[in-house]
Amino acid sequence: MVIISQIEDQEKTSIDSRADDLLRETKVLTIARLAKMLVDLFGLDAPFKKVGKHNGQEIEMYFAELDGYITFILTSERGNFDCRAEKANSPVARLIITVEEEKILGVISSMIRSKNNLFSLIKLMKYIIPGKAKIKGSYVAAIKLIRCLMIGKHEVYSYKGGLFA
Repeated sequence: MVIISQIEDQEKTSIDSRADDLLRETKVLTIARLAKMLVDLFGLDAPFKKVGKHNGQEIEMYFAELDGYITFILTSERGNFDCRAEKANSPVARLIITVEEEKILGVISSMIRSKNNLFSLIKLMKYIIPGKAKIKGSYVAAIKLIRCLMIGKHEVYSYKGGLFA
């Protein structure tokens, strides 16, 4: 009788563990799809044209709380921008986001909604200095990715009384 209950407990733990893993993977995949969709809809061509020699390089974003990865491939054309929810093969830079799970979307949203200028890059230091975000590897490649993700200069943000005012 004891053996049967132990097997049932192990199966239940296994199912719970797989459900938690699936939930974390779904959250990471949703963030990746959201980033791609926002860049497709509201992205600007100028930062992509400045990618230069980093074209084709992989940048990995790691979410410590979700234990999930998003791989971005830098490209010089916005139409070719792509990301996937998996670990990169050979990343030149890693962005590590270490905030709590509830605050991840806020950090990503803040990065994406920023304008593509020097002042906005300086404002993002509020995440790097306290260690909420870390960059390992090529800082230049990571900054080029962040600049490609920034859509704050799009006309939808300047419209008074609109969606984001």
